[in-house]
Amino acid sequence: MPAKTPSPITLTGRHVRLEPLTLDHVPELFAAGGDDDEVWRWLGVWTPRTEDELRAVAAGLLAATDSYVPFAVIDLASGRAVGWTTLMDWDARDERLEIGWTWYGRSAWRTAVNTESKLLLLTHAFEDLGIGRVQWKTDHLNLRSQNAIARLGAQPEGVHRRHRVRPDGSWRDTVYFSMLADEWPTARARLTARLAEG
Repeated sequence: MPAKTPSPITLTGRHVRLEPLTLDHVPELFAAGGDDDEVWRWLGVWTPRTEDELRAVAAGLLAATDSYVPFAVIDLASGRAVGWTTLMDWDARDERLEIGWTWYGRSAWRTAVNTESKLLLLTHAFEDLGIGRVQWKTDHLNLRSQNAIARLGAQPEGVHRRHRVRPDGSWRDTVYFSMLADEWPTARARLTARLAEG
């Protein structure tokens, strides 16, 4: 039986809530990480300099319903949106999807936000949707992202050379990672323990 196709849903943990992204989130998102070149450095768009520019990026993401299921990441301590993440590139027949197009404002860096966001998404993917393979990809120069993905328990798979053009016209190599359904129980235990520690 094929996996289920992802659709908008709210996922809640102890530290974060992932809720369907809307344009109403834009003011908080811009306050969290808009106009911050370091936040947007490795993403496929220029840094948004105004709320309107961020709204246009979000509107484009929301319009691509066949390609993305985007979530606003809400920090439960503050009640404010601190970033977004998406499920993308899914194929129910082949039981696969990607977690990507993710960013967080600096206030969320080195906190439980990313760990719990990924725990919620992976639990949903493997246990609710019946996915057999989750993948991530990132710029070969983005070592912070590569380290964060590896800490989830994902396995590096290789590099696609000269894979995507950056907004400035330079070319990036893309590093791929994946996690399979039979690897999920071990990763889930590790991520749950990490959250419990602090």
